[in-house]
Amino acid sequence: MKEILKIVVLIIRKEVKNMKKTLIVTGILTLAFALFFSKSALAYRGDPNVKGPNYTPERHQAMLNAFEKKDYNAWKSLMGNRPITQKINASNFSKFVQMRNLMLQGKVDEANKIRAELGLGQGLRAGFGRGKGYNRNK
Repeated sequence: MKEILKIVVLIIRKEVKNMKKTLIVTGILTLAFALFFSKSALAYRGDPNVKGPNYTPERHQAMLNAFEKKDYNAWKSLMGNRPITQKINASNFSKFVQMRNLMLQGKVDEANKIRAELGLGQGLRAGFGRGKGYNRNK
């Protein structure tokens, strides 16, 4: 009976070691996966020079045409129901185009002033509690 008990204990110890290794490897792979995809998904936000996840050459050309002609309706149809369409409308679209052009020219400070006027925040920098009044008293 003692020998069977020893064998069972050894098997359990071996299984626990294997389980720990499996958990560690799974954790590392999950972290790597999350970091890789979060970077690629968020890289384009706020930078017109970076291609987003919905990029196609046809859509890009249509978007360029909409900006060049300052055609709000064409831009709106390309954007669909994205949140930005709640802030950009026909009356402020020309200002939005101006902001985009300034970004492309590298005039980031000027573009950010217009971005703030339009209520668009500062890309990712407005998130994570910054720019919304959190931690102001610290």
